[in-house]
Amino acid sequence: MKRRPPARRRRTLAPDPVTREIIRGALRAAQAHMEAVIERTAMSPFIREKNDYFAGILDARGRVVCGTMVPLFGNLTQIIFEQYPRDTMRPGDLYWYNDCHGSRGGVSHSPDMVFAAPVFHRGRLVAFSQTWGHFWDIGGMRAGSISPDATEIFHEGIIVPAVRIYREGVLNDEAFRIFVRNSRFPEILKGDIRAVLAGCQLGERRVLELFDRFGADTVLAAWALFEQQCRDTIRKTLESRIPDGTYESEDAVDGDGMSDRSFHVRMRLTKEGGRITLDTRASDDQAKGPINFIMHESVPKLIVGIYLLSGHPTILMNDGAQDAIDDVLVRPGSILQPHWPAALGNRAHTLARVQSNVLALLALATGGDVPAPNSVYNIYFLRGFDRARNEFFLCSDGVAVGYGARPFADGLDAIYYVAQKNYPAEFMEMVFPLRLRRYALHQDSGGPGRFRGGAGVIREIELTADEAIVAIRQDNILFPPAGVNGGHAGRPGQCVVNPGRPDERRLAPMSDGNVLRRGDVLRLSTSGGGGWGHPFDRPLERVRRDVVGGFVSVDAAREDYGVLVDASGMLDLAATEARRAGPRGPVRMFHRNGYFGPLVVPRR
Repeated sequence: MKRRPPARRRRTLAPDPVTREIIRGALRAAQAHMEAVIERTAMSPFIREKNDYFAGILDARGRVVCGTMVPLFGNLTQIIFEQYPRDTMRPGDLYWYNDCHGSRGGVSHSPDMVFAAPVFHRGRLVAFSQTWGHFWDIGGMRAGSISPDATEIFHEGIIVPAVRIYREGVLNDEAFRIFVRNSRFPEILKGDIRAVLAGCQLGERRVLELFDRFGADTVLAAWALFEQQCRDTIRKTLESRIPDGTYESEDAVDGDGMSDRSFHVRMRLTKEGGRITLDTRASDDQAKGPINFIMHESVPKLIVGIYLLSGHPTILMNDGAQDAIDDVLVRPGSILQPHWPAALGNRAHTLARVQSNVLALLALATGGDVPAPNSVYNIYFLRGFDRARNEFFLCSDGVAVGYGARPFADGLDAIYYVAQKNYPAEFMEMVFPLRLRRYALHQDSGGPGRFRGGAGVIREIELTADEAIVAIRQDNILFPPAGVNGGHAGRPGQCVVNPGRPDERRLAPMSDGNVLRRGDVLRLSTSGGGGWGHPFDRPLERVRRDVVGGFVSVDAAREDYGVLVDASGMLDLAATEARRAGPRGPVRMFHRNGYFGPLVVPRR
């Protein structure tokens, strides 16, 4: 009698919890490895020192599986698929673009370059490795390719449509040389391109190793589960925390550098019958200056997702966040969907207002249980000729601001947009004809509150070259970051040349063409974040430590917090209790030049 073979166990596609966690960890490790390669091999200070780059891993549809937590990007691969269908892709290919209008906000200003490499496992397209970097100079009207003077995208450097820069591992040298020829600093640009390409190619290898180790079915099943977890967690949290209804918010960019007016971003959140819609169509028309922002519908969805996932550290942030909100409505011709060829270089100003509006909507829906908003980070460009080195120089530096207070803690002090950095004094003085004279916290800039808004900074720089042209990009001066739930707004910054000298002058916050000469000093003070909760509810000991630490002045402690304390930290308890016992008046949800919004009851 013939023996029957043992029954074959049916293979399940759902990986076990241990395997899932290994795959999750491998994704994060691959992303970290990709970013380390970029940082350690790039040539420009913008990438190497400021860390203005990101990396991610996408599935075969182009949806993010593991990537940055920065809500700047839309669909990164759609523009590639439109030019290069999936069935034409081969192992060793690599795609590249920076076309903001063509990608419909996939990338949001021209210096940001996107690279994507398809990953093939046993002949099957299973994923994409993606890297992104802000390049030092890609041409345009001014060195650095960003200027408040820009009025169209052509002023901001060369536009690269989706191109196949590698075909089966062979570099498209013609396209590479055309691009590099458009830069004022070609050697730096070559180094940066190679660094970002190397990070992308490394990601391709790491993802392929993951598929070889666990098999395509297991990896793809884990990825599908990660996306489902992200989507379901956000959706369930939205359902439980946001009551049905309509909520409206408004914030404004101070100006566009071209006109004497502000530009308003308006949002409405509607939750009804299980559907959630964000409507931005009431926002102002597009600006002439470069503050326009092509807001892909994924951007506000990711902002909501980042906030709601903050309490779920084990959930991987991915494109599942896009499925949790049903509709995002944007009006063509508005500041959030400008017509071609609108300038976009300083789109971060408007992005910051998108973020503050989303937080305001969530504050209205949750009774203020959200962080207060923060200012947009500041940037200055110093351009000139250094006779000592017989070369042109460009110093493009981002400067930190204070972040908004949270419902459970103070805001973070001196933060430059997530993981990015500004230049250390030693590096700055070694590379540029500049001397860093002062770097300190901006006292009293953090919005007063039960939890204080984070403090901005003061950065004071002396020019040691003969002459330089400076561009400055500041905002949140007319409209500083609002306080929430009784907290006060953050305090604005300013930019002053030669402070305290007879030739002192103040620079317009969005301006270019400002001339500095040898020995001139540029002092940049940045804004603080909004406060949370009424300032009189801040514990006395915390106010005392703020005064001793230099975050809050003696006068501000008395006026804003009702605390009488001297510079040494000695408290006058009787006078403080008497001052705090006085009437507070109506307290509302938001504060900027006074309270506004619905009434709230301050927590004591």
